Amino acid sequence: MDPRLWTMVRFLFKPISNISQYKRKNELTIMKALSVLFILLVSLTNTYGQFSDSLQIKIGTIATYAQNDYQPLWIESLRFGSISNQQADLSSYINISNEHTFKVFPKLPEKDSRIFLNYGVALFNNQSFENTFFQEAYVKAGYKNWEIRAGRFQEIIGEVDFDLSSGSLGVSGNSLPYPKVGVAVTDFTAIPFTDGWLQFKGLMSHGWLGKNRFMNDAYLHEKTFYMRIGKRKFKLFGGVQHYAVWGGNRADFPNRLARDWKGFFDVLLVKEADDGSVHGGKDPKDLPPDAIRPNKAGDHRGVIEGGFEWEWENVMIKAYQQTPFDMGIGISIKNIDKLAGLSVENKNPGLFRKVLVEGIHTKQMTDWVPNHRESYYNNGVYKTGWEYENLIIGTPLFTNRTRASKYFPEIQPYDWTAPNESIPGNDNIINNRVVGGHFGFILAPTSRITTRTILTFVRNYGPKRPFPPHKDQFYSLQEITYQSPLSGLRITAALAVDHGEMTKNIGGMLGIEWQIRSFNRN
Repeated sequence: MDPRLWTMVRFLFKPISNISQYKRKNELTIMKALSVLFILLVSLTNTYGQFSDSLQIKIGTIATYAQNDYQPLWIESLRFGSISNQQADLSSYINISNEHTFKVFPKLPEKDSRIFLNYGVALFNNQSFENTFFQEAYVKAGYKNWEIRAGRFQEIIGEVDFDLSSGSLGVSGNSLPYPKVGVAVTDFTAIPFTDGWLQFKGLMSHGWLGKNRFMNDAYLHEKTFYMRIGKRKFKLFGGVQHYAVWGGNRADFPNRLARDWKGFFDVLLVKEADDGSVHGGKDPKDLPPDAIRPNKAGDHRGVIEGGFEWEWENVMIKAYQQTPFDMGIGISIKNIDKLAGLSVENKNPGLFRKVLVEGIHTKQMTDWVPNHRESYYNNGVYKTGWEYENLIIGTPLFTNRTRASKYFPEIQPYDWTAPNESIPGNDNIINNRVVGGHFGFILAPTSRITTRTILTFVRNYGPKRPFPPHKDQFYSLQEITYQSPLSGLRITAALAVDHGEMTKNIGGMLGIEWQIRSFNRN
């Protein structure tokens, strides 16, 4: 390992004596293995220079301060779990990544003859130097848009605008990335024999959700499939996202949950099967006629998405809408719950870069079905719901008990180690019925300065106390980034204001990052 790199690591971080995010043996083993693999790959790079590489190192720190003892929403949220939700903190980090390409098909054209290998780690320290954790630690390999990947890495799933959106209803980049292994087609790829008019992309992964939840060591199955029509200016796209939390174990849970290959395929194929949560794992066909029928194995949810892109030489217009569902009955034209957005992007240099308008509505929750209402992101057996390490995985406009406890003293997060009977189901995400509007834009006053503005209004309906009948809330963020003429130095400052019936708070952020490119070689 390069001695300069090791010196910077020692300078930025205290010894990793308290890795609170990784008090889970299986995740710690995964992260250690990936870190060792990363070091070995860097060593091989130094030893064998016959293939191209682009080693990049970023070091930085982010200072945050708020009026209250927690941060405004848009300071903490959608940052992949990197900012702690406390009044004042310093989040320091080092991010190391590398990419290699290998020419393996010499008779093909250059662009068709190479496979790639990417790997990286991002090590963070925050909570007053008490918490050191890997935000990323991954290895990816593939050909063109086809990819095999393993580890913890940043990923937003959905066609929402990555710069300005309020967050995808699937995976938004709000929580710390969970470790997973899988395969993916990362961008739209032409289907053979369609002359490029029909393209597809998608992914399938198996993940681990750790012990900081009601069901310890639960698995996560995720898969997506998207198709797009068109190869000129106008393109239509549509797809589906599917997520299922399954397996897990708990000493005081009355039944043993399936954690085997049969359980995996029941989840993969979305079968009606008792995974142990209803009748202790009995086959549905062996149950008496009057017995409560098991639902699908695991805790399922998903998103149906569609939209269009319209691209000219200077402007790109994109529209998208996401429809959430937690059960199959939510897949219906009667479902009016949506996240919908329209963005306009200027492809040329200039003051105006991008503008986005979004609306969200999640009040309906299959109310057209008598006595059978969904509760987005919640579950009666997997009681933590759609959350990882105390942060919602999907839209941060929903409110879990951890964040609500900052607003309302009478609300407290659950202790997931408490007895089973003391923790009710469907009760962790206490505010998932919202109606709101979201507006954002990016400007570039100079070639070195960009600004990002976000304005959000949400009417929150709960349904859990103390929200009903509703509470109105406004969130805002003004961010400015300066790219210094000094090589690789970037400074970001932000001011956020929350005002409404849930919270009144003002906070600021100052980040300094230095990107080192001096290790590049060919």
